[in-house]
Amino acid sequence: MLGMGSEQPPELPYLGHNGRELCLMLRGIKPLAYFLNFVPREFDVNIPTFDRHLAAGRLIRREFVELPHRRLLYALPDHQWRIDAMLALPNELDAWSEDHERRSCELLGYEGGQIDYWLAHRRSRADAQSASVQVFGRRRQRGSARRTDRRPKSAKA
Repeated sequence: MLGMGSEQPPELPYLGHNGRELCLMLRGIKPLAYFLNFVPREFDVNIPTFDRHLAAGRLIRREFVELPHRRLLYALPDHQWRIDAMLALPNELDAWSEDHERRSCELLGYEGGQIDYWLAHRRSRADAQSASVQVFGRRRQRGSARRTDRRPKSAKA
């Protein structure tokens, strides 16, 4: 769903935010970090490192648990509105659209050209997967109509 962080291709022409969220936020480059995980799994990021900046007022944190997910969002103080905007996006994958993906990327602090590249990559990847599924589906359908092993089922070992 919230893609730019989740499916980062190795050939990106820009440096993604994954693993660099806190550094980018403290430099004022990234206004929002969003982490989503299944309960009870822990996040892959060092949460205490983020939380140290809460008391100093450098970050704002909001956490939501809606089973089976746990969401953790950090924002720069002047960008707290981004948390609400991110949470307003659909949660269901089947309701997710390219416009939602673009908006989430904007909220996370990616630039226009980066977002355009990401969306084009997702589109071409989705098209390739769709074509693969269609071809595989036809092969499987044909294959299931004939058995290659002619022995009776009871004779198979």
